Amino acid sequence: MLVVLPALAALVCPISAKSLQLKDLPAPVQKTVQETLKGGEIKNISKEVEKGVTQYEVESMLGGKHRDFNVDANGKLLVVEEETDLASIPAPAKAAIEKKAAGGKLGMVESVTKDGVVIYEASFTSKSGKKGSVLVKPDGTETKD
Repeated sequence: MLVVLPALAALVCPISAKSLQLKDLPAPVQKTVQETLKGGEIKNISKEVEKGVTQYEVESMLGGKHRDFNVDANGKLLVVEEETDLASIPAPAKAAIEKKAAGGKLGMVESVTKDGVVIYEASFTSKSGKKGSVLVKPDGTETKD
């Protein structure tokens, strides 16, 4: 019975991904993280492989708002997602998000910067209770990425 219990415990309680510390990251990644933090506080760092690219996702808080970013193993900043207020984004993007939410409850709004291009992502709950999200360009055009 003692031999079975550890195996059973492993099935019931799988080991979750280990949270990394800044000191655990390669030197070029550490440098980019420190430059990108802008005085923010690191909440979590995780390592993932996306489309064959090893990257580090850094979840942080800056000025009371979520600010997450991904850095590849060579220290290149891949994407920055920053929580923002709906009122502070371009009017066409704001109108497109409000139209998509269609009178439902708006959740978090983020600006997403990738390769120098900014898009806006918003989560919402429709009047019928269905959860959704939308990505729009500054001109209000809906996009997939």
